[in-house]
This record gives sequence, structure tokens and C-alpha cells, in this order.
Amino acid sequence: MSNQQTASTGKLSQILNLLKQALKGEDLDFTQGSIRRAVLLLAIPMMLEMAMESVFALVDLYFVGHLHNSSHAIQTVGLTESVLTIIYSLAIGMSMAATAVVARRIGEKNPEAAAKAGVQAIIVAVAVNIVISILGVIYASDILLLMGASAETAAQGTPFARIMMGGSVIIVLLFLINGIFRGAGNAAIAMKSLWIANIANIILCPVLINGFGPIPAFGLTGAAIATTIGRGIGVCYQVYHLISGKSLLKLHLSYFKPHFEQIKALLKIATPGIFQFIIASCSWIFLAQLVATTGGDHGSAGYQTALRLMMFFMLPAWGMSNAAATLVGQNLGAKSLDRAEQSVMKTAKYIVIYMITVMAFTFIGGYYFISFFTNDKLVQEVALHALQIMSLGYIFYGIGMVLISTFNGAGDTWTPTWVNFFGFWLFQIPLAFLLAKHFEMGPTGVFIAIPVAETGIAIAGYILFKKGRWKTIKV
Repeated sequence: MSNQQTASTGKLSQILNLLKQALKGEDLDFTQGSIRRAVLLLAIPMMLEMAMESVFALVDLYFVGHLHNSSHAIQTVGLTESVLTIIYSLAIGMSMAATAVVARRIGEKNPEAAAKAGVQAIIVAVAVNIVISILGVIYASDILLLMGASAETAAQGTPFARIMMGGSVIIVLLFLINGIFRGAGNAAIAMKSLWIANIANIILCPVLINGFGPIPAFGLTGAAIATTIGRGIGVCYQVYHLISGKSLLKLHLSYFKPHFEQIKALLKIATPGIFQFIIASCSWIFLAQLVATTGGDHGSAGYQTALRLMMFFMLPAWGMSNAAATLVGQNLGAKSLDRAEQSVMKTAKYIVIYMITVMAFTFIGGYYFISFFTNDKLVQEVALHALQIMSLGYIFYGIGMVLISTFNGAGDTWTPTWVNFFGFWLFQIPLAFLLAKHFEMGPTGVFIAIPVAETGIAIAGYILFKKGRWKTIKV
């Protein structure tokens, strides 16, 4: 009995030490040693990082969901986030390229080249996003109307949309710099930057939405101000760590001079990566518009509520899949092809366990989660119906995410781009339209199309993964 207790104590001590090391953040060599340990050291902070990213939307949703005429506010937040996913696509595409190149250079034991590549990615992303931000500010109202918002919702939501789109360069930097740290294997800094950003957002949201002392109540607009300031503080934390020289990546002023060969190499990886996520984002935008036109304001608000909750549970899985991207990149750089493949399979195993747990949580507590975020009975009814249908595909969502991250981490961004094109535009959108309009199922048809398409994407991803072309990509 005492031997059993000693063994249990030793195992618990090992787990706590692993957790402590993962959260502390150290520059480690992930091309050697236990694969299981490498996956967990990267996955734990990456999961917490992505959980924090989803908290942004949920905090906004909670506070605006308790405003007067909350259906207009919820719809504005949801539709604006749907449009911002195009900007997220730019950020994610560039961060994927940065992660792939930085991870490969770190695997080759060349941190100076990794730092230079990261800076060039920042230069490109900021230059492009300034133009997008200006257009977003000018056409914010028209964009909301185009997305299917009523005239009243668009009128109330325009200031919110303007601030969110105008501050989108901050969103891009937050994603991109975190991608650079993840590629270097220091996922803890990426996690901490989002923790800091979220704490600021959670403090500022109630103050700016409802007012406090001399600070007036900005209502829905206050949510946008709080989120933008919160993310800005997170970016300041990232920049400090990039220039302090304490991490593996040490930046010098000379790196900020545009290096067109490096930019060209990054864009070669980033361009299909950006298309990859724009394809997925435009699909979600179309689905949001289809729900808004067939389900009205309450149908749209219910769908957006369910989607935010679903993303809250799925983003940690995306974080875990990012561990596969880093491990694949670094091990390909170290010429350890078998270790790269084993890392993917180990990550997929953990993500399936996580998704099964999440599915159980969703079915047991779905109503309670939804009622916490909105007190509108009609919105609650639609949201629960949507959540129960969409969550049926959780396991396949998780497997698909790991496989897509594998291709991206290897620098093979074209494969998942084509998978997304066929899966979303040639399958999911036509299926959703057919079910919603032709078979007159309305929003329910859209809810059904989502897990069906994601299952197809996961199956296609697995077949292409086993073919192994991703192992031969040069970056």
C-alpha cells in the first residue's frame, strides 16, 4: 500500500512539475527527448492561450447580452466578428508562415535567421492591415447592412464596428507575434500576452459599457473600446519580450529594414494560408447571413450565441493543434521525419480525448451556458438548438484541426487551402443553402451543414496526411 502511495505521489509530482514548466516558459529543444512531454509542454500554454482568445468574445457577449434590446447588440457583435474573421485570416495566414519558418530555423539551430524572418512578417502584416482598417472605418455601416443586419441594428452597431475594424492592426499583431513565439517553442509568452489582454478587457468592459463614477456609460460601443485597449496592452507585453533580448529570439533595429527575398519566401507560404482562412471565413459569413435572412434578429442572435460558445470550447483544441505545427516544423528542420509524424499522432490522440469531454459538457450544460449569456427566451431557444446540432461534430473538428496544423507547420499551406475550398465552398455552402431554402428548414439546415462538412474535411485531411507530401516541403 505504501509503495502504491509513493508511486501515486511521484506521478502527481511529475504532472505538477510538467505543468509548472509549461506555464513558466523556457527555451527548450523539442527535437529530442519524450514526444509526449514535448506535446504537453507546448499544448498546455497553447490551449490556455486560445481559451483566452475565445474569452474576448464571450466577455463582450455577456455584458452586451444584458443591455436593453440585447438582440440588436448580440447581432452586432456577432456580425462584426464574422467580418473581422477576414482580418483574422490575414493575421493567421501570416502567423502560420512565421511559425513555419521560425520553427524550421530553430530546428536548424539558427535563432538569428528565425528572428529576422519574424520581423519581416510583422512589416508585411502591418502594411497591408493599415489599408484594410481605413476601409473598415469608412464602410462600417454598409458592411453591417450587407451582412443582413436590420437598419436599426446597423444604426446602433456602427460605432462598435468602426472601433473594432479601426483597431484591427492590434488584432493582427497579437496573432502574428504569438505565432513567432510559438514557432520558437516559447508558447508561454504567447499565453501570458493573452492573459494580460483578457484581464484588462474583463476590467474595462463593465466600466465602459455600464459607466463607473466620472466615466460615462458607452453601452455597446464601450465593449469595442475595452477590447481594443485590452488587446493593445497584450501587444505591448509581446513587444517588450521581443526587444528585451531575454528569449531565444533577439531583435535588432537592423532587422526592420525590408528584406525582399525573405518577404517573398514568407508570402509564398502565407498567401495560400491567408486564402485558406478567407475561404473558411467567407463560408462562415455566408452562413451567418443565411441564418439572419431565414431566422430574423432572434435566429441570428441565437446562432451567434451558440457559435461563440462552441468556439470557446474549440479554440483550446486549436491551441493543442498548434503544438503539432511547432513540433512538425522543428523536427523537419532537424531532419527527424518519423518524430514529426509521431508528434502529430500523439497530438491527435490527446485532442480526441479533449473533444469527447467537451461534447459531454455541451450536452449536459448547454442550456445553463446559454442562459448565462442572454436572458432573451427566443434567443436561448435557437442557441440551444444550434449548439446541440453543431456539437455533434466535435471529434472531427479536433482531428481536422490537427491535420490542417500539420500541413501548415510543414509550410505546405496549399493542401489545406484546397481542402477548405472543396469542403466549405463546394460542399458546406451549397448544402446549407439547399437545406435552409429549398427544403425550407431555415436556420436548422445551416446548423446541420456545419458538422457534416467538417467531418468530410477531417477525412480528406487524414488521407492527404498519410500520403506524406508534407514531409518534402522546403521553407
